[in-house]
Amino acid sequence: MNNVLLINASPFGQDSHANQLALELVTSLRYRHPKLELVERDLGADPLPPLGMDYAQALTTVTPFDSPVFECSEVLIGELERCDILLIATPMHNFTLPAALKLWIDYVLRIHRTFSTHSEGKTGLLKDRAVYVLVGSGGFHQGERASQPDFLTPYLSQALNTLGLLNLKFTYLQGLVFGEEAVQATVKDARTQLSLDPLFDNLVDV
Repeated sequence: MNNVLLINASPFGQDSHANQLALELVTSLRYRHPKLELVERDLGADPLPPLGMDYAQALTTVTPFDSPVFECSEVLIGELERCDILLIATPMHNFTLPAALKLWIDYVLRIHRTFSTHSEGKTGLLKDRAVYVLVGSGGFHQGERASQPDFLTPYLSQALNTLGLLNLKFTYLQGLVFGEEAVQATVKDARTQLSLDPLFDNLVDV
């Protein structure tokens, strides 16, 4: 294992509880892989440029991959191709993923480049690898206390599967607006859950 890509989609940046937990996962991995490289893509601190007409036209015409219109897309896809593990730390906004993460998906989910299409649907062109998605939410969208729908999980699963990424594991940090005690409890539960994964079995000691 040589490379981890961390996508942080939170407007809180480094203060995001999901991002902080993701960094704990990286620390845990480095116990076994001391030379592990971390590539961080903070979509809040360094927002991606919006998609324009030129990009849309390039998707529907024969355009070389090295065309300037695909420069940002190629950088992001390259980061994804090089990683051995993908970590995504994201909030849930209005029942689904934030706009910053949707834009990242729009850049990396690209016909003829990261997926092909045929009469039976779409086929991912990227090599599968482990993907860990840490989802922070103010309310509850999972479990017995769930009172709101969750459109983030099925959408993000479908998008990543279309790339060829099938080994997905979601961890939820819920109730983050209910005070520090609630925050500590959900982070502890998430940490315990992740420590059951053989990759992170030393996480509670990090």
